[in-house]
Formats: sequence, C-alpha cells, structure tokens
Amino acid sequence: MTQQLPQVPSAEPQLSAVRNFRDVGGLPTTDGRRVRGGVLFRSGHLAHATAADAAFLAGLGLHTVFDFRNSADLRLDGSDVELPGVRHVNIPLSDPADGAEFWRMVRDGDLDQLRSLLAEGKAAARMIGSYRTIITERTAEHSRVLHALAEEAVPALMHCAAGKDRAGLSIAVTLLAVGVEPDAIEADYLMSNDPHRRYRVRRSDSSPAGTSPEVMELLGPLFDARAEYLAAAFESIEKTWGTTERYLTEGLGLAPETRERLRDRLLEEGGGNG
Repeated sequence: MTQQLPQVPSAEPQLSAVRNFRDVGGLPTTDGRRVRGGVLFRSGHLAHATAADAAFLAGLGLHTVFDFRNSADLRLDGSDVELPGVRHVNIPLSDPADGAEFWRMVRDGDLDQLRSLLAEGKAAARMIGSYRTIITERTAEHSRVLHALAEEAVPALMHCAAGKDRAGLSIAVTLLAVGVEPDAIEADYLMSNDPHRRYRVRRSDSSPAGTSPEVMELLGPLFDARAEYLAAAFESIEKTWGTTERYLTEGLGLAPETRERLRDRLLEEGGGNG
C-alpha cells in the first residue's frame, strides 16, 4: 500500500538562481523511520548562485557538495560558487564525449534534425538507456559517495546540472541504501517536474520557430523526470544483481557496518512498524 508522504520541508526556500533545490528529509523508511531533515539536500548546479543564494546555502552547515557534472557541463555553466568551509567533490557520472554531438543538436538543431534525433520514442529511449548505464557502470562512483556519507560527509548536497538525472539517481541510490520506501523515492524524484524546479531548455534559436510547441514536445522527454526512467534504473539493479541487497553489498561494496553508519547519519532515531 502506498502511504501518504509528508510535505517536507514545510517552508521551502525559493532560491533565485539555483533550481530544483530541496531537503529530502522526512521521507519514510520501510521500518518506520524517516530521513532526518537538514542532512541531505539536492539541487541543480550552483554556478549561477546569487550572493543571497550562496548565503542561504552556507547557512545549511554543509560538509560536502557532491557535483556530478562532467567537464562539458562545467564549460557550459561554470564552476560552483565557493561556499566557505564546504568541501566540493566533483564525481562525473557521465562522459563528456558521450553524446556531445547529441546535445549540440539539442541546442542547435532545426526541426527536421530534432525529429530525426528525438521523435517516435527515441528521446525517452535515450534517457532510459542513460539511467541503466549509470546504475550498471558507475558503481565505483556511487560507492564512493555512500562511503563518504557514512564516514563524515554530512550534511551533504548532491547536484548535477539540472538536479534531475545524475543527482536524482545518486539520491535514489542513497535512499535505497538506508531503506526508504520505493514509493517515497519515486515521489521525491518526480518533484523535479514542478514548474519552478525544471531546468530551462537552452536553444540557440530562441525565435518562435526555434522554440515552437513541436520543438518543445520533442525535447520534453530529455527534460522530464519520468517514473519509467527511475523504474528502468531499478530494473537494471534487479537484472544485474538479482536483489537490491546484492547490489548494495556486491555492486557498491557496502559492508553491514557501513550501512548501519549510513542509517545512523541519515535517519531519525526510532524505528518499528509505525
């Protein structure tokens, strides 16, 4: 049975130039506990943060910012603003050479080119393939993140460019590791579709033709958070490792004591069947 999820946090900040920010605190676990507030955050990149945005972020008491962008992302948007006393860790979860031409076409291609590239389910299929690849081929990176969280890296903020895909999967894997309800993981993931969170589509041609309804519809699957994408990632776990437990222990190398430390750091006290 899907349980009703809390609206957390109750007063969410509206940052001026950091999109898709949120605290994942409050999400329920299968054993009746909840993720602590104020220990795990997610967002889009911090490169364009205003002084007020940076002051807010600095006030969170962050230990570590995990930046999952690659070198191509950094060239496009720039490095994150510096937050005093906060460790910045860049762990690219995608190869800048992979799809460079594809993303250039997304920005610069005309309607016929976009139809050829994205129509008839091609865009969604690309996203599903990307999610599967990140799960199966980036185990070392996800293991590094989880071990860091278990040792000392909280409070932590995870982000990529839009805060939707690479950060979304990293948050999902973290939540799986501490036993958060799958329905709650999906609900948090889908919040990236909220209008004020969505990544703004960049097109070289900003004219009505370059941003027509058909163009936006073709691009939509690339900028949506879709349940089918997350489901494909979880299916890859089952297909590759058989169970989530084997994925965590064999795929990510999480020992029982590491899992316990991770739960202690990220979950509220208590337990039971609530």
